Amino acid sequence: MRLPMNDRYDYVSIKDRVPYDWPNGTRLAVCLSNNVEHFAFKAGMGLNDSAVSAPADYRSYAWRDYGNRIGIWRMFDVFDELDLPWSHNVNSTVMELYPDIVAKIVERGDEIIAHGRTNSERSDGLWEEDEARLIAETTEVITRHWGRRPSGWMGPYIAESAVTSDLLAEAGYKYTLQSPCDDQPIWLRTRSGPLLSIPYPLELNDVGVYVRRHHPAPVFAEMMMDQFDEMLRLADDQPLVYSISLHTFLVGQPFRLKHLRAALEHIAAQRDDVWLAKPEDVAAHVMSLPEGIVPGSRPPAA
Repeated sequence: MRLPMNDRYDYVSIKDRVPYDWPNGTRLAVCLSNNVEHFAFKAGMGLNDSAVSAPADYRSYAWRDYGNRIGIWRMFDVFDELDLPWSHNVNSTVMELYPDIVAKIVERGDEIIAHGRTNSERSDGLWEEDEARLIAETTEVITRHWGRRPSGWMGPYIAESAVTSDLLAEAGYKYTLQSPCDDQPIWLRTRSGPLLSIPYPLELNDVGVYVRRHHPAPVFAEMMMDQFDEMLRLADDQPLVYSISLHTFLVGQPFRLKHLRAALEHIAAQRDDVWLAKPEDVAAHVMSLPEGIVPGSRPPAA
């Protein structure tokens, strides 16, 4: 019996790719991602200090809400001090319930990436029609409150059904952050044409570091700096995307914020050697390249 196979992308070794540059001749794009989330009260999926999908309870709700009330504002201060661009994976309910956060994102010129309705639910278990409605509702709410349509998607829990990529392409999305299979952007196949995949981290993700593996804050900072230094060295040979994933209720805690600041200062000190970008910037640059450069794109015409 033939095993089910992933037909979204082909295998292409990192050693067998055409080199190209990011803007200003740089080779390392730095994308700093944040997650701004809202949960249903004592319903749906929750989170405790050892499990991501623990049943929702009052403590779980309040812990997560700390991020919206306190943590994100401390993080905004750090990003403002260091003059760093930021992208935010935002639940559409956040757009309605936390207008001050949305206003600050707009003031900074940051990017909003569609992140489903709420992190109380996953989309990978829905019927196709229901998932399509969820994507449409999320898109409409974010567009109405942000004033522009989101071009990227990263669903709660990076949940991916058999048709998520198809539905995103059909809904007009340009890129997804849901295929952590590469250090470069790649094109995915969908039934409605190509959809760009931009690297997004599972390893440099504070939920995995703090909730699943229980590493202390200095270890996460060291991981972020080590990854940056090594990728900057590797980028001498080819373009790469360095990304980190943050959650406001975790790294917004003062004892962790101190170490996040240290890691970001390390990155900011080398800003002249990298491209500080938002995912939409990376997507626009990749889409400007000739066909045949980025894995999954068609070869140049003869």
